[in-house]
Amino acid sequence: MTETHRTLPPEALDAWAAELRARFDLVAEDIPTALILDLARDVANGVARPAAPLSAFVAGLVAGRAGGSPDDVRATVAAVVELANAHGTRG
Repeated sequence: MTETHRTLPPEALDAWAAELRARFDLVAEDIPTALILDLARDVANGVARPAAPLSAFVAGLVAGRAGGSPDDVRATVAAVVELANAHGTRG
């Protein structure tokens, strides 16, 4: 199985996160990769796959407006996941 340029192995994702941190003067704690990947998974499963990047963007926007602390990020992600889970139970 060959890897395409659109599929990243975990170490490439780590390298990309490092590039983002360097470019935007961030520390490792500023990019909670596992939390964001979990958010994307939950939204993709509860709403629709294309909703995942939109939801991640909105979570970042809302967390930033709330102050941008790690607690703000976690609380916002939890709220988005809760909404996605509730959406998935409608039908």
